[in-house]
Amino acid sequence: MLNPFKKKNTEKESLEQILKKSHDYKSIQFINKSTNIPFCLTFVSTLVDEKIIHEHALPFLLEEPFNSIEDVKQILPIPEIHFTEDHSCIEEKLFNGFVLLTLKGDKNKLCFFAAKKEYVRNISLPEVEFSVLGPKEAFVESLDQNINLVRKRIPVKELIVEEITVGSLSRTRVAVLYLDGITNTENVNTVRQRIKGIEFDEITDSSYIVQIISDNQNSPFPQLLDTERPDRVAAILAEGKLAIIVDGSPQALIAPTTLVEFYSSFEDYFLNWIIASFFRLIRLFAVTFSILVTPVYVATLTYHFELIPQDLLNALVASRRAIPFPPILEALFLELTIELLREAGARLPTKVGQTIGIVGGIVIGTASVEAGLTSNILLIFVALAALASFTTPVYRMGNTIRLLRFPFLFFANLWGLLGIVLCFCILTTHLLRLTSLGRPFLEPLFPFRKQDVRDALIRLPFTMQAKRPLYLRTEQPIRFNPKSVKENRDIDE
Repeated sequence: MLNPFKKKNTEKESLEQILKKSHDYKSIQFINKSTNIPFCLTFVSTLVDEKIIHEHALPFLLEEPFNSIEDVKQILPIPEIHFTEDHSCIEEKLFNGFVLLTLKGDKNKLCFFAAKKEYVRNISLPEVEFSVLGPKEAFVESLDQNINLVRKRIPVKELIVEEITVGSLSRTRVAVLYLDGITNTENVNTVRQRIKGIEFDEITDSSYIVQIISDNQNSPFPQLLDTERPDRVAAILAEGKLAIIVDGSPQALIAPTTLVEFYSSFEDYFLNWIIASFFRLIRLFAVTFSILVTPVYVATLTYHFELIPQDLLNALVASRRAIPFPPILEALFLELTIELLREAGARLPTKVGQTIGIVGGIVIGTASVEAGLTSNILLIFVALAALASFTTPVYRMGNTIRLLRFPFLFFANLWGLLGIVLCFCILTTHLLRLTSLGRPFLEPLFPFRKQDVRDALIRLPFTMQAKRPLYLRTEQPIRFNPKSVKENRDIDE
């Protein structure tokens, strides 16, 4: 029997013994009809496309004459064929969709040819970053397919794709994309070094990469921006940033990033700059409202009720007349109820989750007011805060906003409006110290850069964005010549 693993080294023998325990491990012997040379094909059936073996390999190996393993390359119509004498690579090749070919008279030399089976999900609409305008393609779980979606948008030789394998067990392929001659080499080296330095056995999604290579792993704020849109990745590469794509993950990572980018929807670039700027300001206001409205309610009713206008105070007193709990317990009850409804809706099947969210919110809210557990005014505030938090375009940042309300609530209960200011100072201090690949997370607000404000809180016209962001320190800071745009706007002028 031909045995490609049979070597004096016991490590090879143990490899064969382990592989034989799996039912999808196949090792089949054949004989070439022309030269009568026995050969063996070894593969993992669940990882290879057996149609390639039966249609593109076996007919030629059985009928065409060959005397040595090097002759196989001349007769097989398969582009990816590798020859080696290194038996230590057998495991890696077999579990990456290769078929091992060995000859009886030449056991030391190995031949691998590619026959990988691909289960690729069809390209679908973006689910998290859906937009009415613009492209309707989203990343899938195939690394090669995702790189294809980016390359067809930036078909230039300067687009570099570096592939790194991480995870001692999963051996996950991670691709780092950047534009040579534009992206800062320091950022490239930092990302490359951090990914190569990952010490973890299994990497199944880009979420693992976010948590491992972030500057501050103990911060609730994400320091890498994730996206499912290949058009957005192409746009940030043109700016001079990097993209990280993980095999098996439909989300790409963008680095470095800033806080204001988490509140910018990519659909903003498909709209008129005035409308896009208005929507961005609406989102920033909604986030601020979502964080502060409930703490301000608790602080005002606990310590500062004299600040409330008389007419509004009468309405608040009337709504709380039968409430037996202090404002903090009343607010916590409603906030936790909202969070429970969110989690229940997210974990249940889609149709059931939507029903739970709508019906549960109406029933519980109405019942709690009628039972005298909460006031109807606070119920309105909490519902508006929950609605405002959904305006955050990035899911990770939305989760952070959900968390921030609770520290503000506790500080408001302890020291009123002074506690809210104190909590805000702590939050600001944390954000000032936060970085993304060593770049300021609050840029362009701090340090203030007038040029970068053009595409931060508001979005000015494209003709006014001739330079790439300053904080990226790109090798080519100029995107286009603004003077030529004005000169060539209309030939009739």
